[in-house]
Amino acid sequence: MQPIGRFAIDRTEVSVAAFRRFVAATGMVTMAERQGGGSVFEAGWVRKPGWTWRTPFGEPADEREPAVHVTFDEAAAYCRWARKRLPTDAEWLEAAHTERRVSPPAPFQTGATYLYPTGERPNGANCLRDCGPTPLALDRSTRISRGIGPARVGTTQSGVNGLYDMGANVWEWVSTAQGNERITRGGSWWYGAAQMRSDYRASKPPETAVVYLGFRCAQDRSS
Repeated sequence: MQPIGRFAIDRTEVSVAAFRRFVAATGMVTMAERQGGGSVFEAGWVRKPGWTWRTPFGEPADEREPAVHVTFDEAAAYCRWARKRLPTDAEWLEAAHTERRVSPPAPFQTGATYLYPTGERPNGANCLRDCGPTPLALDRSTRISRGIGPARVGTTQSGVNGLYDMGANVWEWVSTAQGNERITRGGSWWYGAAQMRSDYRASKPPETAVVYLGFRCAQDRSS
């Protein structure tokens, strides 16, 4: 985990391998599994038979790709099991956009706030079209109508605070509510760079289980 003041946050999104350990320990059966599959947007939301965290595109997952087709409550349950919690929206934004390391590598500067989680530019993130080349993305393009697919966690270029994929790869649940929904942050491989910015706020019903939405956890630190 990466310390950010009074809290710490996972350096990567939760992987399929990590979620598998949680399921083995708790017996969790996700909503997507119970309903026969999660969803993807085509001409509207479409449930895809067999698409779950185990088989996110209808075929066995790479163990290092981010766990998706996971609802808000399921993500929160994983974090509790790991003795952590979902980050708040404010925590997520601070970690993603404001550099808190004492001696960060160039070009990052302590205390600076950046437009993107990757820095001043979105280059290096696994997003749609305008983040530069993303050769590390797992090619799932034959299974979807848009984009290529996710990258394995921890393989793209690290950004602010040394974190991976706070911008793009997959959307991430945070604990903060917006009406009856929960905020999601960071954009994904389905979208371009605009969704990575801090001024782009999205939210989804907490029971949402889709192919481009995952999560990471946070933890309190003693003062």
